[in-house]
Parts: sequence; structure tokens; C-alpha cells
Amino acid sequence: MPKLITTQTRIADLGKPRVIIIGGGFGGLEVAKGLVGTQTQTVLFDKYNHHCFQPLLYQVATSALETSSIVFPFRKHFRNTHDFYFRLGEVTAIKPETRCIETSIGSVKYDYLVIASGAETNFYGLKDVEQNSHPMKTIIDAIKLRNIIIRNFETALLTDDKELMNSLMDFVIVGGGPTGVELAGAISELKHDIFPKDYPELEVSQMDIHIVEATPRLLNGMSEEAGTKALEYLKKMGVHVHLNTAVKSYDGHEVLMSTGEKLISRTLIWAAGVKGNPVAGLKAEAFGRSSRLLVDEFNRVKGYDNIFAIGDVALMEGVDPKFPKGHPMMAPPAQQQGELVAKNICRLINKKEMKPFRYFDKGSMATIGRNRAVVDLKAFKFQGFFAWFVWMFVHLMSLIGFRNKFFVLLSWLWSYFSFDKSNRLIIARPKDGVQ
Repeated sequence: MPKLITTQTRIADLGKPRVIIIGGGFGGLEVAKGLVGTQTQTVLFDKYNHHCFQPLLYQVATSALETSSIVFPFRKHFRNTHDFYFRLGEVTAIKPETRCIETSIGSVKYDYLVIASGAETNFYGLKDVEQNSHPMKTIIDAIKLRNIIIRNFETALLTDDKELMNSLMDFVIVGGGPTGVELAGAISELKHDIFPKDYPELEVSQMDIHIVEATPRLLNGMSEEAGTKALEYLKKMGVHVHLNTAVKSYDGHEVLMSTGEKLISRTLIWAAGVKGNPVAGLKAEAFGRSSRLLVDEFNRVKGYDNIFAIGDVALMEGVDPKFPKGHPMMAPPAQQQGELVAKNICRLINKKEMKPFRYFDKGSMATIGRNRAVVDLKAFKFQGFFAWFVWMFVHLMSLIGFRNKFFVLLSWLWSYFSFDKSNRLIIARPKDGVQ
């Protein structure tokens, strides 16, 4: 058997400016796409070999979509691209003094570096919550959560202990942003449409779904109308909403809240916040709040002229007049920054002036189950069925690849007309090392 090479990246020096991109999320992908056909050599590093469409992770977790519908391989996306290299590996350190990065598969030099490493879950120092709750950041998180939800009901069938049975069927979602609201709506649909048929031996009506939000309203990044309507929708669906309430601790069984109230549940889903996911090696002065990297109007990291940061890991404070505290940690700012950074790198190479970044906010939206959504656009705001249709269209068109678009649409149509979700699968077992 040939010896496995793990100490070199095997990237040839083509004599062209080399641009290394750390992370293939929404922003990193736009940089790579923007550099296609230019005079650069582009190298993309990522821990996974695919791009994941994170806004639909909750649908994988709640059995509405297959895993393969929201991921797309990098190599397939760039298969006909010259001077593009993908390497499966984790970047462990940046060495600006030698223009080099250290990775799990070796070191490689760069001329320009783009940090698009995204965000990670922020547990705000609650160690017990971090240990016992379930985040929603990766496709692996979504698969694990789907396993847990379905396995809970299979386990509930096997006990005569009413308290244990109820704790297995109850779900607590922390965070009233789009992820939390959409998860609550999807789990509520499981309660009303799916589980009574799958588990007729259980009293599924005893299943409780809770959202815990520390602020006075839901969907804080959207309009007051959107938050109010989302609250109305969720209450109609039987979801218990706890506003002005924070989680203080969770031991895997009991949720202690700031109001003193306790909830008993075996499943706590943490959708309460994120923080930047930077790479080690940069100066302390480059870091701002929430572990994000301070960048100028061109997305250059503070203190460096050839290192850029975009998306969730970047913090552009006091630069964009409409967003003085920085841009929201969402896909659209990352995509727009990625597109401009690719162009600005080419301008630098050609000794031209760079263009500053200004975020164009096209609006935001969230869905709360069948026929219910809220949409905030610049010109107007609307809710209900038409908003739900707009939400579906925008997300469908944003997916990468015709196959993914086709199968997601097919799954949505099937679910809509059949009141069924076809992907209720438990993948692996706890003893296999997967929850």
C-alpha cells in the first residue's frame, strides 16, 4: 500500500499571484467565483469538501429535506476552472511575517489571503449548556438533531415513566431569531401532521415546544411587524414563547431560566447567538468584539495590507454609514463582500485603486411553517401566504446546482400536498459514535 502523504499541499508555483481563501461558505465561494478567469492562482481550504446552504439546515433536522439537497461539492462547482485548487484541510495558523499559512495537511505561501472562516456557536460562557445542548451550524449538527428528535420518540414508546416520556417529547429552543422561529414552526408541523400517525401509541398532544428569547420580542433583526406576526403564528401553532427570558443553566434534563421557571426536556436546541471563528496568528489589535476581525472599508484586516476578512468573521465598524456597528452576520453581506474583495484583489494586482464596500440590504425573511412567513423589503413589508411563497422562491433560487433546486422543490411539493415528510431516518447509533 502506498504511503499516505500528509505533510504537503502539492500546489505548484505557477508564477502568478496566489490567493488563498480560508472557508468555502457564502463569502469564500463568491471570492473563488470572482477570481475565475483572472491572472491569479486560487486555493480554497475548507474542513469539508462541500458548500452547505445553512438557511435550510433546520429542514434537514426536521426531516423535510435530504442531506444531499443542501450541499454541493467544491470540486464539482469548479471542475472546469483553470488555476483553481481545493484542499481538504483545516487551517491552524497564519504567519503574516512569512506570508504563509499552517494547515492540517502542510504549509503553503500566499500573496493575498482571504479569511472567510465564518462563525461558531456562542454559548456566552455557559459551559453546562455547551456540553448538553445541540447547536445548528453544520450539516452534521442537523443530522444529529434529526437522529435525536426521532430517537426520542422511539425511546418514549418504551417507558411507563410519564415524566421521562414527556421530557423526551418536549423541545426547548433558545433564541428567537430566524433559526429558532423556523425550527419551532417545523417541529410544530411534526407534532400536528407526522408524529400522531407515526406514533399512535403515544399521546403526542402532550408534546410541548418552547422558544426562550432574552429580548422583548422575536426576530430582532427584522421589523416590529415581523416579530409580532411571528409571535402570533407560533402561538396559533401551540408553541410556548418565553420573552424577556434567558437560560441560566441546563444539565441535559432541567432548563433553569432567569425568571426562576424550570422546563423539563431532554432536548435543548441552542440558536441564541454566534461569534467569529478566526484563525490564530494575527495581532491582538486585529480583533474586535465577538471574536470578529476588524476590517477597513476594503475588508482588509487591521494592520495588514494583503489579508482580507469577509462575512461573519469580519467586523466593519464605523465605516458603512448605514451600518456603523458592523454588518449583520448573515449570508448577503458575506456574498457582497466576497464579490467585491475578488475584484479589489485584481485591482491591487493591476495597481489600481480599490473600491470601498457598501452593503446593499435587499431585505430579510423568515418562515414559520406552512403558508406562514414574514418578509421585510426596503419598500414594503408583508406576511402570510404570499410571503411564504416569496421565501420559498428566494431560497430555491439561492441553492447551488440544478439537481439541488429540483429535489428541494420536489420535496416541498410532496410535503405540501401529502402533509408528510419522507426523510424520517435515524442515521447510525450512539454506539457508532453518532448521536
